[in-house]
Amino acid sequence: MTTTVEPGPAVPPGPAGPAGPPPDDERPRINRPVFFSAALGTLAVTLWCVLAPENAERVLGEMVAWISEWFGWYYVALATAVLVFVVYLGSSRYGRTRLGPEHSRPEFSTGAWASMLFAAGIGTDLMFFAVHEPVVQYLTPPSGEGESVEAAREATVWTLFHYGISGWGMYALMGMALAYFAYRMNLPLAIRSALHPIFGRRVDGPIGHAVDVAAVLGTVFGVATSLGIGVVGLNVGLNELFDIPIGTATQIGLSVLAVTIATISAVSGVDKGIKRLSQLNVILAIGLALWILITGRTSYLLNALVLNVGDFVRLFPDMTMQTFAFEDTGSWMSYWTLFFWAWWIAWASFVGLFLARISRGRTIREFVAGTMIIPFTYIVMWISIFGNDALDQVRSGNGDFAETASASPEGGFYALLAEHPGFLVVASLATFVGLLFYVTSADSGALVMANLSSRLPSVSSDGARGVRIFWAVVTGALTISILSVGGIFALQNATVIMGLPFAFVMVLVMIGLYKALRVEALREETLAGVAHGALTGRSAQRAPWQARLRRVMAFPNRARALEFLERVATPALTEVGRELAGQGVQVEVREVVADDGEPGVELVADVGQERPFCYRMAHREVPLPSYGHWVPRGDERYSRVEVHLHDGGQGYDVMDYTHSQLIDDVLDQYEQHLEFLRLHDATR
Repeated sequence: MTTTVEPGPAVPPGPAGPAGPPPDDERPRINRPVFFSAALGTLAVTLWCVLAPENAERVLGEMVAWISEWFGWYYVALATAVLVFVVYLGSSRYGRTRLGPEHSRPEFSTGAWASMLFAAGIGTDLMFFAVHEPVVQYLTPPSGEGESVEAAREATVWTLFHYGISGWGMYALMGMALAYFAYRMNLPLAIRSALHPIFGRRVDGPIGHAVDVAAVLGTVFGVATSLGIGVVGLNVGLNELFDIPIGTATQIGLSVLAVTIATISAVSGVDKGIKRLSQLNVILAIGLALWILITGRTSYLLNALVLNVGDFVRLFPDMTMQTFAFEDTGSWMSYWTLFFWAWWIAWASFVGLFLARISRGRTIREFVAGTMIIPFTYIVMWISIFGNDALDQVRSGNGDFAETASASPEGGFYALLAEHPGFLVVASLATFVGLLFYVTSADSGALVMANLSSRLPSVSSDGARGVRIFWAVVTGALTISILSVGGIFALQNATVIMGLPFAFVMVLVMIGLYKALRVEALREETLAGVAHGALTGRSAQRAPWQARLRRVMAFPNRARALEFLERVATPALTEVGRELAGQGVQVEVREVVADDGEPGVELVADVGQERPFCYRMAHREVPLPSYGHWVPRGDERYSRVEVHLHDGGQGYDVMDYTHSQLIDDVLDQYEQHLEFLRLHDATR
């Protein structure tokens, strides 16, 4: 049933939740400007690398040199600014804001959520750089004397810094922004939605298309870099285990195999494929690290871990703004800090969108704490164990290992495993873990790129399977083409270049999110400042207090609640809607289906602002409470009719309100909404 009250056309469904399941014929559709622009850009670079590899390698190198000279400071400042902004939001009053309606709760358990956010944001690169970078920073540090005690202490800390909380701050920024605008404001789950407070409805045009294209391109190249490192690493592992030759042909075969597995996982969805692979990945990776800890110099590794944490806390304030303005470090900044910040930026839209997809219902404080603490705890464990074990080998005089680890990230990783017992078994496990890292990054990337380049019927929908398959294949092709140009260094150069456009988008995302949260705080202040029921004539029609007490102590069943919705709630909303329409307000009263599938009825009124007034009454079954001497059975439930507004459930029950009492409540909420809009306009 839908009742549209004249005048004017019906307004769209209000942000209190979807008005019901999409029609059977409504399916995800390709967003043509975004899809074709990003696809053509990716394919153009792929063909360029294949047809003119020398030219591609030279141009990529020149562009990176130019970016390092003119925008190196910007990358460094941006990483610090994002981290400060995210920590501020999580620790401020905004941290109580839920990424979804007020009544929403997390879809995934904390354990499953932690494993997915960890595996989506960490790839095969961590396995290899945890050995390679500490050795390189020890032998040739950016500042100071190499092969010294101070260089050894800083070497692992530099690796922790490059893989640490600065990068995860970028992920957290994008994740919370996208989840907030999608699940709380009911905007599309797309990067453009985070810019809505700045550009308004113009984000649906060229501005939004350009932002999403930048996000897709950054994602493609960021994922391709990790996959390229993963392919080379897998090739080395298979060479160690089965003497399979190292070369382009083998790497192409591995890419095809991995993309096939990633495609199967991606099309199976978040609940099945990605979640299960992520959880398996975490378990196996932790087991691999524990083997190195137990079979290595355990006491030394534990002491070094504690020292690394202390050094990280001590050195981080200096490292986070370090540009080496008074020192000539050569290409060190380009190869390390600038590359890693560009890499994190390129991955930020991808991982942020994926984190938003799995984080509906969590508060900003929970989200920030989880994304900043859980993955970094694992990173500290992994890098400290592998990095310090590698440094122990170098400082003990193992020259062959030092040469291999400094020259080749993937070679150094397997060379370190060879220094421990059970090499064949451990190397086999490491290769399998590397493959899982590859797959969890590739399938998550394919899913997110499909979503970014599609028009989805709802925020819970995913891009069509064909689009996911396309992006998985294209990413694999790009990986191989750039590897053929200049190996991992060419991939690093491409990432630095493609991360720059999105680095500017991230500043706009911070501005947009902050503006939206200020509006949210203003709304809360409005609700606190307007006394509930003080502006209505409720007292003139007040029911006897005995009737009110009987209502509070009643536990109606489903049939009675549905009858109340039909006989009392709908007529009351219709009467209010008719009066609003008589005053020139566009209003609609309709039956709806809430997020949990329960029936309800809502009034949506367009009051001339981007945020319409929404008042919904929805049925909900809850466990029977225990009052006084009454102790119910555990399976007993009763029905409530709860009020939902723009931001979700309000937590109170209007079951058995009279016709007049319901109208009073609607008018209370309507007056609060108008007061909020007035204050909002006054503060612009």
